[in-house]
Amino acid sequence: MSKPKIEVRIESPQWARIPSVSRSVRRAAEAIGDDPEIGPTIRTADIICIALIDAEAIAVLNEKWRARKAPTNVLSFPAAPGPLLHSPRFLGDLALAFETIEREARSEGKPLRDHLAHLVVHGILHLLGYDHADEAEAERMEEIETRILASAGIADPHAIEVA
Repeated sequence: MSKPKIEVRIESPQWARIPSVSRSVRRAAEAIGDDPEIGPTIRTADIICIALIDAEAIAVLNEKWRARKAPTNVLSFPAAPGPLLHSPRFLGDLALAFETIEREARSEGKPLRDHLAHLVVHGILHLLGYDHADEAEAERMEEIETRILASAGIADPHAIEVA
């Protein structure tokens, strides 16, 4: 299957708490290319830029682009459509905030690396046009995320743990 080219920029030193974080992010992104349904929509020449930032930086982006004055876990910025020809196609940018993702992973009892992988997949699906604005879209997106993450050995991020 095709795997996109992933550029990872670590812009917050907090991400060093996850050993080999760039490799983990790339693996999660590349797992999309292995999916039998979604994989064919990704070409080897496709490029995705992923910025690993902090909560302060993502709050600024969230306010500027979504008019929300708070940090969030992931933001997706799809590239404007352009000619495909034979040149690389830029799919867009993702920004992920360490503190928010760490807090969510801890509160949900999930491994930090797994939660990060989930949000990378989630963000890239947004770049590919998927959304969760209504219940049917949300269920479809969750189904795809679960399948892709399972192929990478990551538990269903949407499963509710019952103690």
